[in-house]
Amino acid sequence: MTAKDKKDDKNKDKNQDSETGAQGPAVRADIKDIEAELKVLREELLKKDAFQDRLLRLQAEFDNFRKRSAREKQEFIKYANEALIIELVGMLDNFERSIKAADQKQDFKLLHQGVDMISKQLHKLLEEKGLRRINSLGEKFDPVRHDAIEVVESADADDGAVLEEFQPGYMLNDKIIRPAMVKVAKNNKQQAACTQAESGKEPQSGDEESNKKGGKENMEETEKGPNTQD
Repeated sequence: MTAKDKKDDKNKDKNQDSETGAQGPAVRADIKDIEAELKVLREELLKKDAFQDRLLRLQAEFDNFRKRSAREKQEFIKYANEALIIELVGMLDNFERSIKAADQKQDFKLLHQGVDMISKQLHKLLEEKGLRRINSLGEKFDPVRHDAIEVVESADADDGAVLEEFQPGYMLNDKIIRPAMVKVAKNNKQQAACTQAESGKEPQSGDEESNKKGGKENMEETEKGPNTQD
């Protein structure tokens, strides 16, 4: 290698070192940006994992809450009537004592008195719980409160009046839990009068209609005059 070639190689290495030195700050800046971006990605990944863990915990807590609520609801339904049953058991005790006393003394009147007392206690208890009996006799038939088992024609009762109650109906607070089974009157005369009143005509008897018809025929004959023969 000549001295000239050695000189050229030396100048070439020097130029490369100068270029590398010039590019060094830019490369270091890119490395810092990459490291910062990697740091942000790691933080986001940690947040995502933490969010997923929290989501799983909340889901598990909700499932436990739902199961606990279902158990509590079943327990409530199971023992909701506990207080009422306790009071009814007391009446059952009275009923059994009445039967036992009547058997020992062979006294039907005593048994009747005991049963009547228990019946009053039971009605009072149910009324305190919001139970009310539906009034039916003499009332106007109401399809909401009454169940018509029988309809009979009656000239003395108002049309649609309840004549007899086969089974009482009851309301619990403001709700009808059982309609009353009743017998309802059907008054054809009142129905006809109502129909005539709705149509704007007054009801007429059969004699009045025949008299009007006869009078009309007589008027027609009078207008024609006597028949003449040729």
